[in-house]
Amino acid sequence: MRNGKISNLSQIAYIRRYTLSDGAESGLKIVEVNNGRLRFLLNESKALDMSQLWHGGTNISFVSKNGLTAREIPFAHRFEGGMLYTCGLDSLGARNGYELHGSLHNTPAKVVRAECTATDLVVEAEIRCSTLFGQNLLLRRTVTTKVGSDGVNICDTLTNEGTRDENYCLLYHVNLGYPMLDEGCVISAEAASCVSRTPWAEKKKDEMSKISAPADGEEETCYFLSLSKPKASLYNHELKKTFTLTYSGETLPHFIEWKSMASGDYALGFEPATTELDERFCYSVIRPQESVRFNVRFELKDAD
Repeated sequence: MRNGKISNLSQIAYIRRYTLSDGAESGLKIVEVNNGRLRFLLNESKALDMSQLWHGGTNISFVSKNGLTAREIPFAHRFEGGMLYTCGLDSLGARNGYELHGSLHNTPAKVVRAECTATDLVVEAEIRCSTLFGQNLLLRRTVTTKVGSDGVNICDTLTNEGTRDENYCLLYHVNLGYPMLDEGCVISAEAASCVSRTPWAEKKKDEMSKISAPADGEEETCYFLSLSKPKASLYNHELKKTFTLTYSGETLPHFIEWKSMASGDYALGFEPATTELDERFCYSVIRPQESVRFNVRFELKDAD
């Protein structure tokens, strides 16, 4: 589209690819996407997960004190949070014999398309999870947004390119942080039922939709929700900004809310998944040559 006011498309939108060079993050490959309203970082070295998201210059995502790290060290020392941390395909949560939240996030992606036009920005990648004499699963990830848009879509297609049935599980760990997450924020989700993960969470159940001020040493809470609609929102009255997550409820039938109101670890997780955790965990099965599609969408809205 011709516009005499624009000398170069990068004045309003761009995609840039670079390699980080400092400290623990050294060597990570990043795809930066800026549509003029949203700016986000996709971590090519980590399953093309979204490391951080800004809306109109405001940070939306939780970034842990670990920050980005290229090191293969224990989970608690390298979990960066991030706007999206994809868990699976081999395990979720803490299970004996498996890496915490699975190995998918630590699998490098192969970017096959990164294109910015006058209307659309698209990044496509492939993440393969395979073993000798074993599974051959391919996850094709497509991240799309429009120039000037307040939303971004992530579409994943999982295909079994092997010759036998395979177990899989997926959880989209969507993490909100300050300043989008702040005292007085309100969570909105139509929950038909709610099961607390721990006795502490049960004790705090009446506060599950409220965001409190950070407190030193505050224990996390986690809830298994059955949502009437595949949608959850957070409203910040100070910023007058709403974050909304929508997702494919038919392929992600479970939803987990995770809250950490601890000082220095102040975060909120919206987590659509194929299964719940702990003793409620179960695998899904994908047949040879079968494909299953998963969709999540992030959208920001400023109040009038």
